[in-house]
Parts: sequence; structure tokens; C-alpha cells
Amino acid sequence: MNGFVTALQAEFYVSLRSFSGKLIVLAPSVLVLIQYLITKLSEAGQQARDNLLGSSSFADINGNAYGYYVDGLSTGITTLGLLLVGYAAFSISSDRDTGVIRHLLIRRISRSALLLAKLAHIHLMAIASFLLLLGFTYFGSGLLWEYGAIVEDGFELISVEEISTEISLGIKLALIPLPAAIAFGLLVSVCTQSTTQAVTSALGITILLDVFKAMLGDYAYYLYATFQPSLLDQSYLQDVSRIVRGFSDVLIDDRVQQLNLWVPVPEMLAFVLAGLYIIQRRKL
Repeated sequence: MNGFVTALQAEFYVSLRSFSGKLIVLAPSVLVLIQYLITKLSEAGQQARDNLLGSSSFADINGNAYGYYVDGLSTGITTLGLLLVGYAAFSISSDRDTGVIRHLLIRRISRSALLLAKLAHIHLMAIASFLLLLGFTYFGSGLLWEYGAIVEDGFELISVEEISTEISLGIKLALIPLPAAIAFGLLVSVCTQSTTQAVTSALGITILLDVFKAMLGDYAYYLYATFQPSLLDQSYLQDVSRIVRGFSDVLIDDRVQQLNLWVPVPEMLAFVLAGLYIIQRRKL
């Protein structure tokens, strides 16, 4: 663990002055902004057409701000997950290719401390990015739409308190797999031969897991990627998006939620331990 603080300081110094560090923090929120603007323009266009034709489109009970809030979180966390995997894979492999890692080792920074410093740094960037995303999606959806309980024909289907509880649980379950995704990216980074190979391998495997997880049946619930918001989303946050819109056909499996809580943690630890083992034996 020699030099952990020095390595962490070096990581912050570089990220504060690099485009990639700013991308991790800002990109999810910017993408959600684009999503909100496109959605609002589409709704305005539909309303204008309805007014012109003298008809009314289906006014769904899912049109309050909570639905868009969850959609924004899902989009942002999906983007953040992919960026974190790519950045983690890029981190060590890039330093190795440019020779920076040798300079750090010469300064009496151990290989284990270097890997753990990068792990801690990426987690701190992920926290900053998520907090920005959380604030942006909440206030952004509140400005464009209106928060409120789900009401149909004068009957309250879901109260604001119940909606808030479901959203909090959905966020918690969606964030738990992210440390495993970061650790996986770092493991790929220490295993591959070049930066290009590391980034393409990490993102490629992540996307393949996303595509083929539906074919694994119940075995998919033992993969951290199953619980992470993704392009082919099977996470609980996707169910929350339907719950806060008043859909009553959402089936909640408590066993799956328990697996969501427990599966990603040991997988993250396994990835970290494997990375620590391999980095001690790889030529840097």
C-alpha cells in the first residue's frame, strides 16, 4: 500500500485537467438534457397537431414529472455505467503505453496502491457524476412537467410517498452493480496488451453480456450486469418507470431484489483481487 495517497493525488491532478475526467462527470447529465428537450418538443408537436385536427391524443396518467425523472435517471446511469467501464479499462493500459506508470513506480508507489488508487478515484468521479445527474434530472423534469400523485378518474392510484419509496429503492438497486463494473474495467486494463485492446474488450464484453443475458434464464441473476440499467434494460429501475406511471401489471420478485443486493458485491471483490494478483505479475 506504499504511495496510495500520492497515487490518488496524481489521479485527481490528471482528471481535473483532462477531457476524459470532465466527460465522466458531465456527459450523463448533458445526454439527459437532450432527451428531455426532444421529449418536450415531441409532446408540443403532438399537441399542436391535435389542436389543428380538433382531436385529442391519449392523455396517459404517466404524464407527470416522476415518470420523466425515472427515465432520465435510467438514461444517465446507463451512460455512466458504459463510461466508467471504458474509463477504467483506459486508465492503467494508457499509463502503461505512455510510460507514466513506470514513473509512478519509481516514486515508490506499489502496484497494489496504484490499482486501488485508480479504483478509489473512479468511484469518486462516479459519485460526483451521479449527484450532478440526480439534481439535474429532479429539477429538470420538475421545470418541464409537474410532480404529483398518480390519479385516474379522481381516484389516487399511487401516492407521492409510495412513488418516492419506489424511486429510492430503484436508485439503490441500480447503483449497487456500478462498483463491479468499474472493477471489471480495471481487471481488463491489467490483462490486455494495449489501450485500444483494453477499451474495446471491456466495452465489447459489457455489451455482449447485455445482449445475451436474456438467454441465460435464471443464471443471469448471478451476473452483476443483469441488475445494471443498460441498453436492454432488465433492472428494477425499469420496473419503477412503469410503477410511477400507474401500471398495475408490474411483477416484483423479492428473490431477484435480494440477488440484486448481494450478487454484485462479491463479484466486485473478485475482480479487484484478480486485478491485484495479475498486476503484481505483469510487466509494466
